[in-house]
Amino acid sequence: MILLRRGSRRIKELVPLSALPSTPTPEHVDRAELDRLVAVQRAAFRLEGPPTAQTRRDRIDRLVLAVLDAADELTTALTEDFGRRPAALSKAGEVLGLVPESQVLREGLEEWMKPVPVDGPVPAFVQQQPLGVVGVVTAWNLPVGLAVRPALDALAAGNRVIIKFTDVHVRTGEIFARAVARYLGEDEVAVVCGDLKTAQEFSHLPLNHILFTGSPQVGRSVAAAAAANLVPVTLELGGKNPAVVARDADLDLAARRIAGSRMSNGGQVCLCPDYVFVPRQHVDGFTDRLRTALAGLFPTYTDHPAAVSLVDDRNFDRVLDLIQDAEKHGARRITAVAEEPSREDRLIPPALLLDVPEEAEISREEIFGPVLVIHPYDDPAEPVAYIADRPAPLAAYWYGEDGDDFRHFLRHTTSGGVTRNDGLLHASLSNAPFGGIGGSGHGAYGGRTGFDTFTHRRTVAAQTGPHGVTEGLVGTPALAPETTAGLDQAIAAAAMEIRTRLGL
Repeated sequence: MILLRRGSRRIKELVPLSALPSTPTPEHVDRAELDRLVAVQRAAFRLEGPPTAQTRRDRIDRLVLAVLDAADELTTALTEDFGRRPAALSKAGEVLGLVPESQVLREGLEEWMKPVPVDGPVPAFVQQQPLGVVGVVTAWNLPVGLAVRPALDALAAGNRVIIKFTDVHVRTGEIFARAVARYLGEDEVAVVCGDLKTAQEFSHLPLNHILFTGSPQVGRSVAAAAAANLVPVTLELGGKNPAVVARDADLDLAARRIAGSRMSNGGQVCLCPDYVFVPRQHVDGFTDRLRTALAGLFPTYTDHPAAVSLVDDRNFDRVLDLIQDAEKHGARRITAVAEEPSREDRLIPPALLLDVPEEAEISREEIFGPVLVIHPYDDPAEPVAYIADRPAPLAAYWYGEDGDDFRHFLRHTTSGGVTRNDGLLHASLSNAPFGGIGGSGHGAYGGRTGFDTFTHRRTVAAQTGPHGVTEGLVGTPALAPETTAGLDQAIAAAAMEIRTRLGL
């Protein structure tokens, strides 16, 4: 890589996307091969039975090591597949972040595996039983991390895993598949690359659980396909994530952190804030602070080595169309960097939009790009009502103190998670549930929650008394007058107890 001197800084010469090798086309993996993998894993699962704690830890370690050993190859491939993406982002978000999550699983799984006694009139316990063969369908924005994290949870719960890697990043998928195959057999963890049709067929497999990460539109299709086989599905979707700058917020801190959160992975993270509510009297000052913060991160954009390309031409056009549509509806556009979008490199300089009406498409569609909408408010109840009236987002952010306004916000809004005075923080906690609700998905994974998601809890009870459950209620004994009288007395007593509690 040639180094050029620009002012007092040395920067890497940027290679335009047109100079990179052409994007390879994903190959189709037919249904017969997918069925074969399911059969291989199911046979291995039945033969082994629930794996021991040590076997589960061993598989977790081998999967993490596969990614760590291939970190440089995966990072290079991700840069080529995206077009431009800094290595630090890939290594932090896709590789190193797996280590603390795996440690939580390794340390906790033996305790989580234990039967749980059930208090009651007979001896009973709840058995923690692996589901069997779990499918993980990963997204293109953080493809390695979003494949491995739920797979680790599934392994901790004692399952076999088939990962359907995104068809958008062919180079990365090939390297990831080879890396996993070096450390795990296909009867333990298998990686399927393949094209869009492969992904569609994958959703129709008779798996024991599917975890999908992606858009709400595709999530609906996955859930519908899985329903035909009665396969339970965990959906990790997106949404229009709000941020609220409270009246007591530190405006400088809020501007810096919202700017960083919005620009993470070029704005292509399902947790990025899409819009921010600001007290009306602070809108101008906060907008200036945001613009300064963005310019501090990216003094230039289309030639900046840390700028992340939008993933493909379709998404580049989609984000640009959202901006232009908002402007047609009267929105004001403020750019932090005075540059035009680069179609060649699929880069759109960070933009702030004010006075955006509800009629604009950007008010409904998740942005997934370097754009942030700013709304003013006069009363803290306004942003709460706005958020509550819309589909529940995956994340919500509050900048300000932990006071009455924040508590009102927590009580009257719904989201997958909440972070106060930062962005993305709640999703980084290794032993806390990560998941959506409503339009942003259902179900969750991460730490103990992930173990539970991929575990069947089976109740086991033993009768030790002299009478069976059905005695007196089946056949001739059920017709006895004393049986009916006893039941009527019990019903009356229960009703009286409830009336007493209600003061009736």
